[in-house]
Amino acid sequence: MTEMSKSDGTAGVETLSVVIPVYNEANTWRELLGRVRAVKLPRLAMQIVLVDDCSTDGTRQQLRHFAEDHTGANEEGHLRFKILFHDRNQGKGAALRTGFAEADGEVVIVQDADLEYDPEDYPHLLEPILAGRADVVYGSRFRRGRPANCYLTNYLANRLLTAISNLMTGLRITDMETCYKVFRREVIRKIRIEQDRFGFEPEITAKIAAMGLHIMERPIRYVGRTRKEGKKIGWRDGLNAIWCIMKYGLTAWWGGMFGRGD
Repeated sequence: MTEMSKSDGTAGVETLSVVIPVYNEANTWRELLGRVRAVKLPRLAMQIVLVDDCSTDGTRQQLRHFAEDHTGANEEGHLRFKILFHDRNQGKGAALRTGFAEADGEVVIVQDADLEYDPEDYPHLLEPILAGRADVVYGSRFRRGRPANCYLTNYLANRLLTAISNLMTGLRITDMETCYKVFRREVIRKIRIEQDRFGFEPEITAKIAAMGLHIMERPIRYVGRTRKEGKKIGWRDGLNAIWCIMKYGLTAWWGGMFGRGD
């Protein structure tokens, strides 16, 4: 793995680390980054950690140019970048594992590099953690039912996987597969992530439940895309998710420590 980093630390200000795994998102990552930077978080500085998972569509070169040309911090010093590169494609879970290890903010959020999730939801998602009312917050696409732009098959598959996960972990969440997961840094640093691909989602959920942490959900906006538009998760990932639910869910089941979703 190679790394390119630009930073300008800000003492005395709590920081949000936004970890963004990137793979073949040449047409979306820059717009997404602009949306992240535009979020108003007056109480927080921001560290943005981008992890390129050996993209082959030009994204990698774009990120290298960005790392070389960007100043790395805004004029107040409240925005910092760290850009990392995998030497081979490993998957979303592996990219998050790399990003979490480099995240230095007190709070960490996962952000996909496409445009399905809206960073304007950050304040809503962060509030329970900053107020000390939750250890972990999930942004649910389905808290208010099926989004108008979410395909029925995808909706049903996600609800099924979440239901199986809840049976294994004792949680009562509505969207286990959501991108938006927010943690205090000390929480995510205690968890050893084993899954390299999309198995990260059921794995992290089961391990959080086994730790007895308090998970809260908040409804979020969602604009789904098709495989033609770049969506990467497929039916094989669904089968692997079931296997991961069973594997890691047994840890929570036999450990007898169940979190609560509300």
